Amino acid sequence: MTTSASAIRTTAHRDHLRWRTELPLLAVVYALYSGVRLLIRGEVGDAVRNGVDILHSEQLVHLDPEHWLNRLFANHALLGIPADFAYASLHYIVTPAVLIWLWRRHPAHYRAARTWLMISTLIGLVGFTVLPTAPPRLLHGGYGFIDTMAQYSSYGWWGADASAPQGLGHLTNQYAAMPSLHVGWSLWCGLVLFRRGRHWLIRTLGIAYPVVTTLVVLGTANHYLLDTVAGVMVMGIGFVLAKPVLRTVEALPVHGPAGERVTSVSGRAMEAPAAGKPRS
Repeated sequence: MTTSASAIRTTAHRDHLRWRTELPLLAVVYALYSGVRLLIRGEVGDAVRNGVDILHSEQLVHLDPEHWLNRLFANHALLGIPADFAYASLHYIVTPAVLIWLWRRHPAHYRAARTWLMISTLIGLVGFTVLPTAPPRLLHGGYGFIDTMAQYSSYGWWGADASAPQGLGHLTNQYAAMPSLHVGWSLWCGLVLFRRGRHWLIRTLGIAYPVVTTLVVLGTANHYLLDTVAGVMVMGIGFVLAKPVLRTVEALPVHGPAGERVTSVSGRAMEAPAAGKPRS
């Protein structure tokens, strides 16, 4: 077998191993996100009070576009129905699609971007724990919000319980509005597409997606404006922490049999020391 063919097979085998480690890693983080988000419901009374406090804070500085957008979406089905479909689906479709696109088209940048996303998601879980928050649609009628997900539920698979399929509302935490990871994840997707996309259409989608997502979460009364700001801040903190965390993880080797090539925790190839040979 030629050296070139051997190198190709080694690379293919290493890529296969990376997929075998990468997919479980992402699955574990997503399961942690979903599970913890479900478990940390908090007291309903506290969540409602926190939501009202956020709304009053916005009104004090006259930055509360939620009412206007919510009335617009509730009064015009041509806006409200697509917005509900977008809220119930894109969050769970676009982010994995961007991860796969980045892996295949820009693998040199994948690990850093994935780490950034994971750290930001875990920070968001802290926010859900510390500040359980009822979204605008769950405040009582005196606050003037309309639950468009319930209003247009006959058009989609969801019921009155946010974006959960009908009959499965008990499997979602409706009091995890702060921060908005819908906005945070969409911002991550947008920045990745804008920075790494080579075609103008991809870069344009990178700009449009987080903007549209922000309008959707506000218009469907699923988030306050401050939730979206917090979502942006969470992604900013995750971005700052990603590089030092990645450097720390990459420095941790996974030991294999003496003399064999092994990989670091991050999947990068390393040379294991031969038996009896001291480490340098």
